[in-house]
Amino acid sequence: MGFRDWALKNLITADAVYGLILYSALIAAVSDDDSDALEVLFFSGFTLIIFWAAHVFAGTVAGHGGEVQLRTAMWKSFGHSSGMLYASILPSIPLVLAAFHVLTTDDSVAIALLIATLLLGVLGYKAFASRKSPVVVRILGGVGTALFGFFIILLNIIVH
Repeated sequence: MGFRDWALKNLITADAVYGLILYSALIAAVSDDDSDALEVLFFSGFTLIIFWAAHVFAGTVAGHGGEVQLRTAMWKSFGHSSGMLYASILPSIPLVLAAFHVLTTDDSVAIALLIATLLLGVLGYKAFASRKSPVVVRILGGVGTALFGFFIILLNIIVH
């Protein structure tokens, strides 16, 4: 399996989109005037891992039954849920750079959220491309996905 096949299987999934929105919302919620980048990275990442573990657990419980063995259900759930974690890699890069004082914390948070929004746009575009939609629809779908994701992130900031 090449990188493209791997990416289609693991990154263009509902779990990846959910993970990306969740991780972005966590970054936005954790960061404040007193936070440093390492704190934002740690708490956002740790909380995402907790949500991922809950997702794996739920998938295991729901998938275990009938003829399906517990181990099989668990490994299937691990694979299915992996997009939640993979989606956090690129938005984490600016936070890591800020931890090494290459960027300020405020800039790293803004860049991480921008990357997440752009990734949502790419995921939306790819979703419409996989349906063989016309290019205009793909672009509008990507923009709509990015804007909706940004709106969800913004709502979470307002709530917290």
